[in-house]
Amino acid sequence: MSRARLARLHGIATSYEPAPGRTLHLTDDTVVAVLAALGVDASTPQAVRAALAAHDETMGRALLPPTVTARAGRPPRLPDLPEDTVLSVRTEDGALIGAEVRDGTARTGTQDPAALAALPLGVHDLRADAPDGRTARAHLVVAPDTVPAPPGRNHGFLVQLYSLLSRHSWGMGDLGDLADLAAWSGRTLGTGFVQLNPLHAAVPGPPTDPSPYRPSSRRFPDPVHLRIEQIPEYAHLTGPDRRRADELAARAGALRDDVLERGGLIDRDAVWALKRQALELLCAVPLGPGRRAAYCDFLAAQGQALDDHATWCALAERHGPDWRGWPAGLRDPRSPETARIRHGLLDRVDFHSRLAWFTDEQLAAAQRAARDAGMAIGLVHDLAVGVHPSGADTWAQQDAFAAGMSIGAPPDAFNSRGQDWGLPPWRPDALAAAGYAPYRALLRGLLRHAGALRIDHVMGLFRLWWVPQGRPPTEGAYVRYDGEAMLSVLALEARRAGAAVIGEDLGTVEPGVREALADRGVLGTSVLWFERDYGNGAAADGDAGADGGDGDTQADGDARAPEGTAAEARILAPDEWRAGCLATVTTHDLPPTAARLTGADVALRARLGLLAGPPERERSRAGHELRAWLGALSHHGLLPEGAGDEEAVVKAVHRFLLRTPARMIGVWLPDAVGDRRPQNLPGTWDEYPNWRLPIAGPDGRPHTLEELAASPRLHALMRELALLDR
Repeated sequence: MSRARLARLHGIATSYEPAPGRTLHLTDDTVVAVLAALGVDASTPQAVRAALAAHDETMGRALLPPTVTARAGRPPRLPDLPEDTVLSVRTEDGALIGAEVRDGTARTGTQDPAALAALPLGVHDLRADAPDGRTARAHLVVAPDTVPAPPGRNHGFLVQLYSLLSRHSWGMGDLGDLADLAAWSGRTLGTGFVQLNPLHAAVPGPPTDPSPYRPSSRRFPDPVHLRIEQIPEYAHLTGPDRRRADELAARAGALRDDVLERGGLIDRDAVWALKRQALELLCAVPLGPGRRAAYCDFLAAQGQALDDHATWCALAERHGPDWRGWPAGLRDPRSPETARIRHGLLDRVDFHSRLAWFTDEQLAAAQRAARDAGMAIGLVHDLAVGVHPSGADTWAQQDAFAAGMSIGAPPDAFNSRGQDWGLPPWRPDALAAAGYAPYRALLRGLLRHAGALRIDHVMGLFRLWWVPQGRPPTEGAYVRYDGEAMLSVLALEARRAGAAVIGEDLGTVEPGVREALADRGVLGTSVLWFERDYGNGAAADGDAGADGGDGDTQADGDARAPEGTAAEARILAPDEWRAGCLATVTTHDLPPTAARLTGADVALRARLGLLAGPPERERSRAGHELRAWLGALSHHGLLPEGAGDEEAVVKAVHRFLLRTPARMIGVWLPDAVGDRRPQNLPGTWDEYPNWRLPIAGPDGRPHTLEELAASPRLHALMRELALLDR
């Protein structure tokens, strides 16, 4: 019991429910391992007693927790303080609120926390001086009640950027293509947003992991997305450098043609090899005075974070991408040896810093193109749930991550083995001690050029399933985060950026989480196929026993309800949907709509041995569900053309979305041209080309952005969405 109490004190749940009414308790080994990752020794009864005593002593002396939160216009949430404790606040801009000098010390001269209700938004320094001589300081996060709401009601495209190739791409979709898509669709189709996959920096290969959900860094985007010709220095290439750049562009054209004309796969490593050579040429071009000043401003604004990221990239060139295998002195970003090596690699550090600047400029240009085209929101960026254990973020922020742990999902009715995603979790105690600085910086970077942010596995703001290294996911534990603090930081940064927030809340969601998100104005995600009443009070939003966003490592994507429930569950009518959501028919982890309608999804999973039962039973089950949906569409008068026309049914399911009160309607771009291939097939690795497919038509022939813009099928579908009252 003492160990269980120690676990609870550190936010570790010692039991969980894999299914309603069934409770499983953690083993002592799991509890010991998770506590150890939080710096607490619970290996023996004596160690447990010592840890409890130390905790009680610390809490008994502490006046304030490391981070305190307050909502605008309200006093902060504080523990009980001794009578006559004096509180003072130094705001983030240096002001001392209501200060008066007494005995040579500047203080507010108040013991009433309610007097702090008028503080400005921001992250401030709170000080408490108790009459017994104890003094404490805490980070004080003052946040708005809610994140900004999306303006009006909007529809837009969901797209994996790499899959969107134009005739100008270097073998995969890039930021130039994104700007073109936004400019065209905003002006021609009246779309209000484009939602993207994560553009985070990948761990370098070869081979590079193609999944956008297992990045090296979430703080900085990957320069593989650059449009080389749109970097200003490209125009200044002359002589041999120009000829070399032209040669690289020609080779990139061959890569593009291999994908578009010969059915090849997107080869990220081959694309990067060419772009990297071109970028070496561009970084050798001297910057003009104006460009130099802009670059220096960028470096100053990004500060230590960019210096760390660029240093990691430079060291990875020399020692490989796994920093745990580097020479001992280089494993610490603050060591004298790292400082010495960084000085010797200044040219490479500058190279990678400049790539971050180029990418930031093109992201800004894409968002400008979207807003200039009339988009109310513009770009919707995606925040992955975690990072690679050996990447730049874990090297630079080692104290913030729990060593020897990865996040995943517990066993449930969908997956009895649970899931291990191979991504290290943030330590909640380290975040609180730092005033959530790593989280704040992450959000600020992603929101620089965004009209909205999608947060993958948004439930992770409240708790995450930690799996000790070397153990199966069944031997994990839920670790609690301060949801109020995480949401307060999110609301603060979103308000400063003027951006809406969408939470991916598909899967197992504990009671109260959706309500807490809605209270702060965070939209949920509602997927058509899962909007049913499963009779357990939790399924109306896609509760399916699957979490996350990266099917390669998370095996989550199909997010179906447990077998046997979907056929019996009642399909929710459009007016029963929640308004606070992004409503879609499908996602990157699910079969395209045409694949569901034709049975191509079942055939694909049968071919790869991924079906949960005999093919005949799965085909029957899928057919039963499809007939139920066709009946519902007809019942609501949304399928006047009849069920025999594939394009008509695709239109009908989007008409259904229009009938819901959802604030945002997302159209999976491949659905607009009848693509049957999922971008990611959960549960596969090399059996299926996840994250490497271009958008294609029903016959599998790739479609360029130019062809998408001219597609009669796409325009016919989007005319249905044009009826949306924005």
